[in-house]
Amino acid sequence: MHSTRWLEAAALALTVLLAGCAGEPARNTASGDAAYEASTIAAAMVGKPYRYGGNSPRGFDCSGLVYYSYRQAGLRVPRSTETQRAHSHKVSLARLTRGDLLFFDQQGKFSSHVGIYLGSNRFVHAPSSGKRVRVDSLNESYWQRHLVDARRF
Repeated sequence: MHSTRWLEAAALALTVLLAGCAGEPARNTASGDAAYEASTIAAAMVGKPYRYGGNSPRGFDCSGLVYYSYRQAGLRVPRSTETQRAHSHKVSLARLTRGDLLFFDQQGKFSSHVGIYLGSNRFVHAPSSGKRVRVDSLNESYWQRHLVDARRF
């Protein structure tokens, strides 16, 4: 009798385990949905001007674009690049999903620039003074050389 119950329990556990591994991973977490929405909002800001300290469609700096996009998507995130990095967790480049943050080392400053991953090796960011929010490719040698971290809220 006990061996029958054990076999039934083992079969049920195996079924649950195999079902959990089948198919594509679900994106049903609140932060995952917000990250996807934030990336869509950020992409809609392409063409908006760069403005140091800016965090609205009147002008963005890099972390201001992240802050604004996530806030519009319903998730409160820190305002500065440094605190965005500190309050997110590392993710491997192989596991990037839309809405993840990409940190770059520019001018010798670690994680001095941030963008939002859009998929297909593209990301949206507010580059620098005199420029506008734009989409760039991680395949470009400049961004490959300066990419230091990928993170997720």
